Order: sequence, then structure tokens, then C-alpha cells
Amino acid sequence: MTYTINGIQQIGIGVKDAENSWSWYKKAFGMDVPIFKDRAEATLMTAYTGNSIQQRYAILAMNLQGGGGFEVWQYTSRVPQPAAFQIQMNDLGILGIKIRCKNILQTKSHLEQLGATILSEPSISPSGALHFYVQDPFSNLFELIENDSWFALDNGITGGVCGVLIGCSSIEKSLPLYRDLLFHHQIKADKTDHFEDLQNLPGGKGKFRRIILAKTSAPSGAFGRLLCHTEIELISSLDSSGRKIFENRYWGDLGFIHVCFDVNQMDKLKEKAESMGFDFKVDSKDNFDMGKAAGRFAYIEDPDQTLVELVETYKVPIFAPLGIFLNLKSRKKSSPLPNLFIKALGLNREK
Repeated sequence: MTYTINGIQQIGIGVKDAENSWSWYKKAFGMDVPIFKDRAEATLMTAYTGNSIQQRYAILAMNLQGGGGFEVWQYTSRVPQPAAFQIQMNDLGILGIKIRCKNILQTKSHLEQLGATILSEPSISPSGALHFYVQDPFSNLFELIENDSWFALDNGITGGVCGVLIGCSSIEKSLPLYRDLLFHHQIKADKTDHFEDLQNLPGGKGKFRRIILAKTSAPSGAFGRLLCHTEIELISSLDSSGRKIFENRYWGDLGFIHVCFDVNQMDKLKEKAESMGFDFKVDSKDNFDMGKAAGRFAYIEDPDQTLVELVETYKVPIFAPLGIFLNLKSRKKSSPLPNLFIKALGLNREK
């Protein structure tokens, strides 16, 4: 059996105050189901944290309407640092998070009321969907996209993560990782232009190539139905070479620190990654334990050293106060969980 890529599990967001940031993300994007809250040392990440072990507090939260979650990540042993420059669209790294929504105008009004900075008016994206861009109170970029891939609809304005926007120095060099290793095979758009929808974004007035890759295969893995369809947009400036957004900073500092994919058969994935030249830079083996969740995680780098996390989940809390957990290690790994089990995660909801 080969490995599976089940979807984007979460995007890591480095923040100054995890609880305060999460409070805003609950209101703005419905990220109100915590999978874990954990204080620990980042013992395996020293290559990215100044060769020293740093302490941190992390909250992994989901929106049960469907889509990936946020890992809201805060240093507790040091003061997290912002980029020394304004991040622009020609820079290299994770530039923005794509969030699914039902109605673009209703979503715009909702985010305006919460104090988000509206950066563009609703328009048609290169892939043909209605979308617009906003900045959260912590200077992070989000793209809201009308979407038809959901898990279980409720009254919430938005769902969870439906994709990620990644700045690249060379799209051709990045494609083997995101298209071939991570199975986002469908090309929804591949365009080169001065794009109207980017004009009000920092550095967005130049000429860019944008390619949007999608994973639209049948759901796989325990949480495949919840994670829904996902897309990866690679963007590269044709006018100027950008800077790495984590230049002279630590992983975990302010901004988008990684994109994480939910996977099965990690050993098979490792073999494939290494054969393509994407060696595991970090591998927890079976040592990943976040208190109420457990599994195996690994990190690879794309050609611009953007960090891609891979997680194979072994245990998740269904209702932690009563000690009810779901052990995934012994079940058939390729098939999605029954919807009832996923919906039971809502017992942990925090408004």
C-alpha cells in the first residue's frame, strides 16, 4: 500500500498571545473546536530555533463545517519576532491562508465588523471563484473564497482552511513537491499577468505567474471528509526576487510558520520524498505526544526552505474531560471515519 495525502490538516501561525489570537480566530473563522492545548518544549525543532530548545504553547483548533485548522503557536521562553521588513507578494514562504466561505458579501461584512482590514473587493480569482483578501489584527493575510466542498453545514459564516498561498522563486522547481509528492495534481489555473486582484496587496502591482493546484480525489484517511478538497497556489514574481519571510528569524516567530498535511503510511512517504530529494529534516518517529493527541510528525523543506509538516495521527480526544479518546493506530488507515465520530469532536467546542 502506498502513502496517502488526506488534506491540509492545519496551518501554523506564530503569535504573541495564543489565547488572544485564538479568541479572534474563533469569531472570525469559526475555529472553535480545540483538538489540543499543549505547553511543552520544542525539542526536535532546534535546527530552526537557534540550536536551542525553546518552550511554547500551542492550540490546534478546527472548524467542523469542514477544512483544515489553525495551530496557533506562541513562544513562552522568548519574545517572538516579526519580519524586519513588510512582507510582500514577491517574497518567499507562506504568504496567506485560503478560507472557504458560503457567501462572499456576507463574509466580507462579517469580517469588517470584527475589525479585519479589507484589502480587496470581491472579484473572480484566477481559478474562477469569487474571492477577496483581508488582513487580521496580527498582520496576517487571508483569502476568502466561495467554496462548494464542505463536511457538515451549520450557521457559521466560514469553514476552515481550503488552501495556502506560497511565494516561490521558481514555480517549476517547486512543482515536484506540491504536485507530485503531495498529490495536488489538478491544475485549476496557470496564468501570468499583472493581476487586478493583487493590486492593493503589498508588492502586488508587478507581473506574476500563479499556478493553482488542487487535490480533489475521494476522501482518504480518518479525517479526509472533514478536511475537504484543498488547493495550493504557487506565486512567483517575474519582476523582482523576494526575500524569505523567515530570514534571520526562528520557526515559531510571528506569521505563517508551516503548512501541515495529514498523511498515512509515513514510512512510504519518506521513501518517496527522499527519492525526489526532499529529505526529512525532522522526524519524530513515534515520539509525537501533545498530551491529548499523539502521532508522528516530520518536516521537509521546499526549494525556498518553506517548511512543510507531515503528520500521521494515532490518537485524538473525542471528549477529553471524560478521558474519551479515539485510537487510530489499530484501525484501517485508508478509510474515513464515520461522520458521527468526527461530529463528536464538537463536544470540545469553546465559544
